[in-house]
Amino acid sequence: MKRVSREHVIFEMNKENEPVLTAVSGETIVFETQDCFSGNVQSESDTVSDIDFSTVNPATGPIYVSDAEVGDTLKVTINRIDIDNKGAVLTAPGLGLLSDGIGAEETAIAKITDSATLYKGYEIPLRKMVGVIGTAPAGDGVNTGTPGDHGGNLDTILLGEGATLYLPVNVKGALLAMGDMHSSMGDGEIMGSGLEVAGEIEVIVEVIKDSDLPLPFIETDELYVTLGSRETMEDASKVALHNMVEFLTAKTDMTFNHAGMFLSLAGDLKVSQAVNPNKTMRVEVRKDLLNK
Repeated sequence: MKRVSREHVIFEMNKENEPVLTAVSGETIVFETQDCFSGNVQSESDTVSDIDFSTVNPATGPIYVSDAEVGDTLKVTINRIDIDNKGAVLTAPGLGLLSDGIGAEETAIAKITDSATLYKGYEIPLRKMVGVIGTAPAGDGVNTGTPGDHGGNLDTILLGEGATLYLPVNVKGALLAMGDMHSSMGDGEIMGSGLEVAGEIEVIVEVIKDSDLPLPFIETDELYVTLGSRETMEDASKVALHNMVEFLTAKTDMTFNHAGMFLSLAGDLKVSQAVNPNKTMRVEVRKDLLNK
């Protein structure tokens, strides 16, 4: 098992980034991660105006997967997520979908137990997940706060322990990086922040040749999930929906029309996050519904 230190971070997913570690297909890697504020929010007196936004959303890595060639698919299985025992959530005027009602900056520091985030007397069940995970895009670099077809800041609650994320290999070696973990976060991340926390992510990386999955793509024990990240939620929804139709027509005997009607009956269109520069929507289909 190899390990990548949290000292090795990037703030842009870029084909020019120098890899900090080399792995082969099938290898297990542990990524040590900083929180999304690079450790600069430690108390409730640390607010948005104190943050250097050039250091927001550090992603540990990137790693070079020696078997990965352009056009391949990188399969990333999240084995384990370990998080620190406290984290931060914050808000400020102009931040998130409730921005018009925010009168002043405010930060809350919450303790984390084995089962819950303890927020102002409320116990919110843990939902440990990875916010930023992606490969380098083929063209210009993309900052780690912005999601896209390469992955990135997807902020999707399904990216927890046991989930598998399939990502495109746009450059040789893929250049995989990840970070921005949360102990708890609701769909939408409406204030612009989950409970931001540092920790470790253990993953298995595998290279898949000749895959026809629409990327990025998530698989859990129960679900197939397509994603779309675009400037508006409507455009992101269209991408996620078309990706799921592409998946269904490739894997079943459904036509385009049949797949679309199937999604009207059985697909769930959900908001992953509505606060990043690109919004992320997803379409979920239960696996058992496709067993004929």
